[in-house]
Amino acid sequence: MVTTTMDQQPTTTPDEHIQGLRQRIDEIDSALVALWKERAAISQEVGKTRVAAGGTRLVLSREREILERFSQDLGADGTQLALLILRAGRGPL
Repeated sequence: MVTTTMDQQPTTTPDEHIQGLRQRIDEIDSALVALWKERAAISQEVGKTRVAAGGTRLVLSREREILERFSQDLGADGTQLALLILRAGRGPL
């Protein structure tokens, strides 16, 4: 239900506002899942290419950079998120 204020500008009810916010959260979640899958596929390709060229499957210094960046941006939760992202791309150690 849309109501109007004294100056006749439409406003939404709290339930409508929450529904709109939840819809945006769902859109963000879908984008995150798509990006997660894309990142994992790219990371796997990097590993395969590195091994085919005679290198190691993973580079720990690169993983440390990623962990550090996520930690700086998001704190302790960022570290945990980075660990999950790294595992998705390279598999378990």
